[in-house]
Amino acid sequence: MHGQFIWYELTTPNVDAARKFYPSFTGWGTQQFDNDYTMWTTGGSPFAGIFKLGPELAQRGVPPNWMPYIEADDVDATASAANAAGGKVVVPPQDIPGTGRFAVLADPQGAAFGIYKSTSTRGTQGWNGTPVVGRFSWHELMTTNHRAAYEFYRALFGWEKTGEFDMGPQGGSGPDGNIYQMYGKGGKMFGGMYNRMANMANMPPNWLCYVNVKDVNQAVETAKKGGAKLVMGPREVPGGSSIAVLVDPQGAAFAVHGVSTARTAAPAGKTRSATAKPKAKSPSKAKSLSKAKPRSKPKPKAKAKTGAKAKTGATTRAKAKKGAKTTARRKTTAKAKKRTRR
Repeated sequence: MHGQFIWYELTTPNVDAARKFYPSFTGWGTQQFDNDYTMWTTGGSPFAGIFKLGPELAQRGVPPNWMPYIEADDVDATASAANAAGGKVVVPPQDIPGTGRFAVLADPQGAAFGIYKSTSTRGTQGWNGTPVVGRFSWHELMTTNHRAAYEFYRALFGWEKTGEFDMGPQGGSGPDGNIYQMYGKGGKMFGGMYNRMANMANMPPNWLCYVNVKDVNQAVETAKKGGAKLVMGPREVPGGSSIAVLVDPQGAAFAVHGVSTARTAAPAGKTRSATAKPKAKSPSKAKSLSKAKPRSKPKPKAKAKTGAKAKTGATTRAKAKKGAKTTARRKTTAKAKKRTRR
């Protein structure tokens, strides 16, 4: 479906370590696509990929990171529309032979993300707003102008506002800085957007993805034992769910989300109130990471919410171009894997 999140990619300097770390609390499996690309699986179906962050990219300032991809009915048209709307094409549209077509973009505020269209006739099984344990269940954008960012994504993907709430005095800066805006499509919530706080000015806009787990507290403890750093939480969010933001042993930011059976809660929502802002920091790291990813190859990653994100922010786009060729190949892997599961 056009506008749904369809793939996720982790860029890390230590693929073997990542393969051991994440499954311990997510239950993920892995499948080797080729010598350079590994896919994450859940229930035997690929839904994300792992790409090695080599010395060359690291020297250019690209940090470990996660980056999300959004499904587009027409990759070329979407890339052109994004560019016309003030965004940037980091990695031009490219084919993944026998798999699909993708591109890596950056929104007007600088947050990086990918777009993808599968050539499979079986359709896709990306995030449609229905929580599934072991899959990503919330997508959060930390930006400098959430109102403008929303309009950008709405025009590209048909996203709709699903609600908003006041984060209080510790809210972000800029227009309506204290507002946390939620968005989705077809009555389903996909995630939220908010303005970064003044004390996060050094952090570039970025995306942070949340993994749905059965028990947030247990996942956090397991992740910490595996070398992760806890950035925020665990804490409860609207709807009875809970969240926590962490940074993996290699430096990539991510979050865990315990979704209420009643409905998909807004992770940032509750966190955003008074203490929510610390959480926001975590997203910046992840997002900058996302941006860095594109450089290595069209891998956009999101998200370590911590300060690391800021680093990746501005330079990620340039880096992505550098790895466009490599990216295409790896993307192919990721996308192919995606297809496999579809």
